[in-house]
Amino acid sequence: MRGADGDPQGTIVNAAAFAALQQDIRSCTLCATHLPHGPRPVLQISRTARILIAGQAPGRKVHASGIPFDDASGDRLRDWLGIDRETFYDASRVAILPMGFCYPGTGKSGDLPPRPECAATWRENVLTELHAVKLTLVIGQYAMAWHLGPRVKPTLTETVQAWHSYLPDFLPLPHPSPRNNIWLKRNPWFEQNVLPELRRKVEESLG
Repeated sequence: MRGADGDPQGTIVNAAAFAALQQDIRSCTLCATHLPHGPRPVLQISRTARILIAGQAPGRKVHASGIPFDDASGDRLRDWLGIDRETFYDASRVAILPMGFCYPGTGKSGDLPPRPECAATWRENVLTELHAVKLTLVIGQYAMAWHLGPRVKPTLTETVQAWHSYLPDFLPLPHPSPRNNIWLKRNPWFEQNVLPELRRKVEESLG
């Protein structure tokens, strides 16, 4: 069956279901009682995206703006990837799907972990719709544990050091937060060895 515009009816139905899924996520209040600043799901998805950025959870500035990676971490991440803001925020090319969609608040040593209910409720449903993704950038320990499963190493550093073993589907990265400046100074191999390959893979995936 085909719709009036000539598209297969199944495509129309699937697009409508995907739009409904996004609306359900943006309206989610599942963790509201655990979120000191209230729920505000932040994500960027499209069924045509070629790169998936699997991050942790929005920070305070992102919670305020509603724009993913709209902070110093985003500036560094875009530099790592070798792409500009226009490309980064083109949902048809880049999907951004944190482990927790809402800002979890701040603890004694920084932002709290992503709420676990979020990934358990939504993640599989979204990922099954992202058919065009060629490369998933896995940022931080929570995203690594979920996406890499038993292949993840005992520490984040070891996982990032083994980046080549996860290609071509995944490439693990440390969080680009300024809080990781010390880690970056202690691990110069990341900038020397990983970033050139990361930029090459991003360019290749975006076509």
